[in-house]
Amino acid sequence: MPIRSKEIIIKSKRSWFDLGFSEIFSFKDLFILLIRRDFVTSYKQTILGPFWVVIQALAGSAVFTVIFGNIAGIPTDGHPAFLFYLCGNMAWQYFAQVFGLGSNALQSNIGLFSKVYFPRLIPPLTQAFSSLLNFIIQLIVLLFAIWIYRSSNPGSITCLSPFIFLLPLLVLQSAMLGLGVGFIISATSVKYRDLSRLAG
Repeated sequence: MPIRSKEIIIKSKRSWFDLGFSEIFSFKDLFILLIRRDFVTSYKQTILGPFWVVIQALAGSAVFTVIFGNIAGIPTDGHPAFLFYLCGNMAWQYFAQVFGLGSNALQSNIGLFSKVYFPRLIPPLTQAFSSLLNFIIQLIVLLFAIWIYRSSNPGSITCLSPFIFLLPLLVLQSAMLGLGVGFIISATSVKYRDLSRLAG
């Protein structure tokens, strides 16, 4: 009796907007463990540890201040050049880190994916949360720098606007945009590896 071959087609029954956050919540222990792992391994065997985040922010802002502020003479609308570039550099670094994590989400976690089942969004989301910790450290440095400048220049126009309470929404938007575009590149780079190099 001949054996009939069967073709099984697996289709997703979820909508595009159903990201399975309830399933991610059921793996909250793994989520917290991976956040701790990513943050610890980033500064393992380093002398300064998390202070590198502060040094990178200050050094990058100093370079931009010298090049764009002193040499190129680009105006900053009356704001101190160092604080201006520190704020912009901090926001860009967070977006760039999240975008890079999303672009390498599949390749960098292939070892975990092949061992046991868990929601595939967990590794890139935990890495984005680890980058958020770095962003918070840099934000504290920015607020401290603004306080120092305001103390030494009482008549300065540099101050904190009430719109600062919208900062969590802007951070969430940056994270969603970076991860979303990064996931597209990560999925496409499985076949076309050149995209991951272009994204890097």
